Amino acid sequence: MSVRELLEQEEYRLLAPEAQKAAETKGRAYQEEESDVRTCYQRDTDRIVHSKAFRRLMHKTQVFLQPEGDHYRTRMTHTLEVSRIARTIARALRLNEDLTEAAALGHDLGHTPFGHAGEVALSEVMGVAFHHNEQSLRVIDRLEKDGQGLNLTHEVRMAILGHTGLSIPETLEGQIVRVSDRIAYINHDIDDAIRAGILSEADIPREISQVLGESHRERINTLVTDMISHTAETGQLGMRPEVSQAMNALRSFLFARVYKNPVAKGEESKARGILQALYTYYSKHPEALPPDFIPQLDFDGISRVICDYIAGMTDKYAVHKYESIFIPAAWHVRG
Repeated sequence: MSVRELLEQEEYRLLAPEAQKAAETKGRAYQEEESDVRTCYQRDTDRIVHSKAFRRLMHKTQVFLQPEGDHYRTRMTHTLEVSRIARTIARALRLNEDLTEAAALGHDLGHTPFGHAGEVALSEVMGVAFHHNEQSLRVIDRLEKDGQGLNLTHEVRMAILGHTGLSIPETLEGQIVRVSDRIAYINHDIDDAIRAGILSEADIPREISQVLGESHRERINTLVTDMISHTAETGQLGMRPEVSQAMNALRSFLFARVYKNPVAKGEESKARGILQALYTYYSKHPEALPPDFIPQLDFDGISRVICDYIAGMTDKYAVHKYESIFIPAAWHVRG
């Protein structure tokens, strides 16, 4: 019996009956020989972590565009925080931690440069709504590995697609990632806003603080422990109504004071302008696309291919491409 088979057997002994078992996966789009030492979900985690799209997350904006400081979140640090929160909840509820980790690490692979400003920019130029969760699925299915995709399991794919939007993951592990994403960004965006000087702890409404706590640590602890205890008591994944309502109220507070704050979002119109100018340029000059994107033109059409290219850019690379195309190069005069 292989190590993988022993691990799969252990899941039946250790995990809750409602947990998704690796041996019961609905499989991959393309059948592959199984690993001897990893379950299918462990293998998916490795594929995500070793992907190009995952590495680019470290240079993509979370909320604040090109902040001056080493401690502001990026898409990478956000992803790692979501993974830790989701794994804590899954482990406590005896659900499949490997599946949870894979989905958490892959959930934002399709995010644009410049955060949600990038989503708005691409939606405007394409004439249809750009959703980063759908793009994340496209990255893992179609774009990674030079168009081969990562061939992840059905459960991980659906958890990534369903981490936001109308589609709810079919597994409890995927649903945990969906909630953990919100727990993470609500709290770390407050932390970054305080660091930026546009919020203080005293600004958070008292009715919210009285339920969730007075600090970053207390809020996360309240949300995570309440989700674990309430789910264990009721058998239904979720938080107590008063805690869930306080979290939603905190999210609404963030939208009003941070996400729409002119200080935090003052550069977004410039960011949208950069991406839209790039889109227009490549629409007129598709031959200027990287060689590995050219074959896609015959299958996906120019609009989709340009969108894929721009969505995959990091913030700095988007600025670099804009400067190289639209800003005159400096003359170097010989002395």
